[in-house]
Amino acid sequence: MSTPVSVPTTAAVPKVNRVRVAVTAPDPISRAGVLGQLRRHPEIELCGDSGPATVALLVEDALDETALARLRRTVRSEGARAVLVTGALREHELIDVIECGVKAVVWRREATAQRLVQAVLTAAGGGGDLPADLLGQLIGQVRRMHRGGADEPGFFSGFTQRETDVVRLVAEGFDTSEIALKLSYSERTVKNVMYGLTTRLHLRNRAHVVAYALREGYI
Repeated sequence: MSTPVSVPTTAAVPKVNRVRVAVTAPDPISRAGVLGQLRRHPEIELCGDSGPATVALLVEDALDETALARLRRTVRSEGARAVLVTGALREHELIDVIECGVKAVVWRREATAQRLVQAVLTAAGGGGDLPADLLGQLIGQVRRMHRGGADEPGFFSGFTQRETDVVRLVAEGFDTSEIALKLSYSERTVKNVMYGLTTRLHLRNRAHVVAYALREGYI
């Protein structure tokens, strides 16, 4: 009688839930570097710039109005959760980034593969991930800005320094072009500041913004 031959079977490999990530950067070298960091990790699936992606990882050298517009478009239009890799953020820019919907920020000097993957997975899960120094800044800003309780018109119910500067000049009677010239901003930036205030605080117009700022002691 012949002895039965056992045929080895391949063990089932557990399926990994992969996060689809789109990477945009200001230059091809930066983009290739980020792609190279992420490509080695099985939980990451890289896709084209157009998506669809669960997470959009954006590398920005400077956070100007163009960069902020890209962030807003990514979060609101494309529906992706955003991870920002940048060299620096000024204090007033931090609130802009948070309000754009960015879930995680990574300093370029700390952008190792492990750090990038951690930020992407956290953002994909709906969480937030900020460097310790930025987290301290955010807490400080919230303490200064959040003067009311839960019935206030918005979570960030205070004014950033940029918003204060713009509204003060509005209160003094200057128009958009004059304010832009005085503060060395573009007219688009001034309009965006006022639009952001009316939207965030549920105010009707410029006069309402000025009245609110005066009543709350911001100007």
